[in-house]
Amino acid sequence: MDAADSLEERLRRVGLALGLDAVGFAPATPSERTRFLRDWVARGYSGEMHYIARRLEQRVDPRKVLESARSIVVVALACPEVPSGVPRDAGVGRIARFAGGDDYHDVLLDRVRALEAALPVMAGTAVRSRSYVDTGPVAERAAAERAGLGWIAKNSCLIHPELGSHLMLGVILTDLTLASDERVADHCGTCRACLEACPSDAFPEPHVLDARRCIAYTTVELRGSIPDSLRRAQGDHVFGCDVCQNVCPWNRSRPRAPLADPLGLRSRLTSRQEWLAPTLEWILSLSPEAFGEATRKSALRRAGHRGLMRNALVAAGNARSVELRSLVMAFVEGDDELLREHAHWALAQIDAD
Repeated sequence: MDAADSLEERLRRVGLALGLDAVGFAPATPSERTRFLRDWVARGYSGEMHYIARRLEQRVDPRKVLESARSIVVVALACPEVPSGVPRDAGVGRIARFAGGDDYHDVLLDRVRALEAALPVMAGTAVRSRSYVDTGPVAERAAAERAGLGWIAKNSCLIHPELGSHLMLGVILTDLTLASDERVADHCGTCRACLEACPSDAFPEPHVLDARRCIAYTTVELRGSIPDSLRRAQGDHVFGCDVCQNVCPWNRSRPRAPLADPLGLRSRLTSRQEWLAPTLEWILSLSPEAFGEATRKSALRRAGHRGLMRNALVAAGNARSVELRSLVMAFVEGDDELLREHAHWALAQIDAD
């Protein structure tokens, strides 16, 4: 059979026709990366993400998710570019690139499930499978590396040689036996830009992220108080952080020409106008109801109204803007103990000499 007519290549073409940017295939077996998870969790680096430890063995071995699994289909979709000229003035909050548009979980999962539905059709046989986008007990980046979609960088992100690292990944576990793609060599070399740029020193060593110190974790996953020692490092971030990716040469050197988007997936992920450069004044003025409306179908709901207010209070303290003082005072006088704590801190920064 001609390679172009192999099941793998036909599935790849279907995936690309569905609007995905890359499709690869990996074995559904434990890997060195997934075994590393045990040590990472044991060292406490997963913080309060207890769901990782609860299903750790499934993350290590995909066959404990789907017993008959033989292969993993891994797909990638690149995030939209951030428009040039977005203001970054004091008093403006910053959100991660993936979060400003429709929730990528929903956008990508729709495409992943469409590809999953094509498996029995293309294979001509009944197929057992399970699909996930960042919500299942699967180590997506480890699978993507084995599927030839890129290499794991020193900041623990996957870098695709053409798409960079601002990627959203999806996986399909299947009992089909699919030929694995050739792995991509690590091209980070001696570069340490990501490690040195991290504002909160979240990398104790290359390839190891201490999530407890990561701004993406403290502003999205953490439900309690942001440690005082990390608040200054948070800067103007109110949801997530892209610093270690933005400084990466593999992202900075990429052509800024828009990627093809025949089915409009990236347009759904493009940041809504209000979240491109949201002012802290606007964020701190959002009622729970207004927050719900502003974050409809958005990944920003992961933080919740309370979490976003907490994050914005820290950013307000770092901005040290007297114009925000009255808004911060409203939280000082409020009923929520968590928000009062962060508001007191912000007020102290604003009033400092």
